[in-house]
Amino acid sequence: MARSTSLFSLSALTRAYHRNLKVLARATRPPRARPAAKKALVKAVAKPRLAAAVVRKRPAPRKPALARGEWVGGLAPGPAGARRYHLFVPPGLALRPGEKLPLVVMLHGCGQTGRDLAVSTRMNRLAARERFLVLYPEQERVANAHGCWNWFERRSGKADAEAATLLAAVDKVALRYPVDLGRVAVAGLSAGASMAVLMAALYPSRFCAVVMHSGVAPGTAESSGTALVAMQGRREAFLPDLPPVDAAGEGASATRAVVAATASASRTEQAARHLPPLLVVHGDADGVVSLRNATAAAALWADALGARPGPVRTLQRGQRYAMRVTDFKARGRTVVTLREVHGLAHAWSGGAASLPYSDPDGPDASALVWAFVARQFQGRKAVV
Repeated sequence: MARSTSLFSLSALTRAYHRNLKVLARATRPPRARPAAKKALVKAVAKPRLAAAVVRKRPAPRKPALARGEWVGGLAPGPAGARRYHLFVPPGLALRPGEKLPLVVMLHGCGQTGRDLAVSTRMNRLAARERFLVLYPEQERVANAHGCWNWFERRSGKADAEAATLLAAVDKVALRYPVDLGRVAVAGLSAGASMAVLMAALYPSRFCAVVMHSGVAPGTAESSGTALVAMQGRREAFLPDLPPVDAAGEGASATRAVVAATASASRTEQAARHLPPLLVVHGDADGVVSLRNATAAAALWADALGARPGPVRTLQRGQRYAMRVTDFKARGRTVVTLREVHGLAHAWSGGAASLPYSDPDGPDASALVWAFVARQFQGRKAVV
């Protein structure tokens, strides 16, 4: 009976979640020509050949192309099973002896693929210009029928297992490519953002920065039954407990010594002391994930890092949506930035036009992500 109830809750959640996403997708599609209008046009043409030319179907529009560079596929095994991924390697890299490159992990949202996120965010163009690698893990439909990362399945352990598997993908890529493990950041959209912030909270020493775009605050859901309420911003946020050291992939003896020395402290406090800087981007017109999640996540992170909010600034570039920006600083350093975008719905801000979950009229979130991440990379020593 418990299994039946769990399946019913998950089914109800996914249906409600994707109803909202489908409405958004329909709203962003260009209007289609009405069949009646096509028939009227054909009747107005006298010659049959010309009429046939008018009614001939146009070829389907091609998917936008990826940026130039290598798009390398792979498979990473982990506690949640194997997950596919693609790695973008910028073209024409001429590495100096021993040189390693930063890595940005990009997690897609529900109803997306890694390629979809790459095309809509155009992150690969930035990577080619700034010389960093981009990893796009892929959720399996067997694990979630709608392609969502299971960020909410913490009670069953599914969320933590997926987070560990994604970390395994990072380590596998680092074995085969010149990845600087001292300069790794994770970012995501929607369900991907929720998983990104969970990963950073579970494995804080593995990331220099984390970006949450339109995601759910950490700790607000433990199961499918609580996820919908969490998306509405009606659940309290809190930091999750740290996993065992070996499961985190942080099995170095130095790390073990630190954990052993602080065994009396709570795991949450340990995580809080090492949290990476956080950038939060969220639209105030988001009808899928409430803006309250953005403010809750920023406040939680800032409190854990002992940071205080500065004055709220309103910024706008040209005709793009305006945004309210709040920086939280600790010891003179910005450790949390909250960007609330006016008029942005559940979509990547400043993304490619005519794509689902992408709004070209917003501020360029990809540029904001890289600017924030690059600041955290500065001065970091390469990990060999």
